[in-house]
Amino acid sequence: MIIDPVEILKKTSTAGPIPTATPTSVDPIPTVLPDSPEKQFVGDGGTRTLWVVFIVMLISSAVFAGLSWRVPVGRRLYHVITTLITIFAAISYFAMATGHGVSVHTIQVRHQIDHLPDTFTEVQRQVFWARYVDWSLTTPLLLLDLSLLAGLNGAHILMAIVADIIMILTGLFAAFGSEGTPQKWGWYAIACIAYLVVIWHLAVNGRAQAQAKGDKVGSFFLAIAGFTLIVWTAYPIVWGIADGSRNLSVDGEIIAYAVLDILAKPVFGTWLLIAHARMPETNIDLGGFWSYGLGGEGSVRLGDDDDNLKKGLQHRPDRDTLVERNILPDSNAAPALQGHQKELERHMRANSLEKGLQHRPDPETLVKKGILEEDENPLKDA
Repeated sequence: MIIDPVEILKKTSTAGPIPTATPTSVDPIPTVLPDSPEKQFVGDGGTRTLWVVFIVMLISSAVFAGLSWRVPVGRRLYHVITTLITIFAAISYFAMATGHGVSVHTIQVRHQIDHLPDTFTEVQRQVFWARYVDWSLTTPLLLLDLSLLAGLNGAHILMAIVADIIMILTGLFAAFGSEGTPQKWGWYAIACIAYLVVIWHLAVNGRAQAQAKGDKVGSFFLAIAGFTLIVWTAYPIVWGIADGSRNLSVDGEIIAYAVLDILAKPVFGTWLLIAHARMPETNIDLGGFWSYGLGGEGSVRLGDDDDNLKKGLQHRPDRDTLVERNILPDSNAAPALQGHQKELERHMRANSLEKGLQHRPDPETLVKKGILEEDENPLKDA
């Protein structure tokens, strides 16, 4: 007899319910797999923008340098400062366009969901720190241009430039600040406070000093300083949207800063130098080492000094003023005869004095005329 084991199992096995999980009120814990980092890097549009701005800054530097050759060395201060501004900017944009002057800032973004563990997303965003190096050099020079135009004193210029450097450095610290901590926006707040100090020096002290130089200079300073402050105010707004909250792509950030940099540097410089050439009141004449170097003391110079010589001749004192100050003798005689004339006048005064002494009245006559009192007669007791 052949026994089929399968049939035996069918007859002997008892069917039972399949066990199931007991229902609970707690949701199952999902399996969380780490996502790949979100990369916010520059694209083709941003790179092309960097190259375009580099060319604009380079051409502006050449134009400003050419304009400086048309004025004497002693009056090139505005030209030199403005040219340096665009040169530094060109170097910065060349570095960014070639992939230098940039770092990747890794940010951990925390996501909170009810009844679930917190999850984190890693964001890698490029920070162009070369831009902050550019601003730390160019914005103090821009402030120096405006301060010299207004005629600010050294104390106000120093405070404005220091506040400006603090603003730029704290902005750089904020760009690398940790997410979700007071660090990032704390640095941003310090930068905004420093910017208010810059505004105060330009809007209050600068405006008052510029008005004292005349209505024309005051109106021009008010216009160009107002333009500069409006453009500068847009920078922290772009930073908050781009680096701060990351609501603007890296390409969008580059384009926004490019527009602002062109307005704040080449456009500003062109406006300043053209207006400066039309307003003699804004001239700053520098001599000494700036114009002549260390070895030029006391030498006669032509060319650059022609304008200064003409100005000095126009404001020289007249002959009557020099006579009143005993700088020139009150004589129309030739210089070769003036010495003999002085000697003759001295002898004439001596003779006049001697004659006067010979004909002076005696004390008794002076007493009779009431000029001397009786007890004042020096010959009374003799």
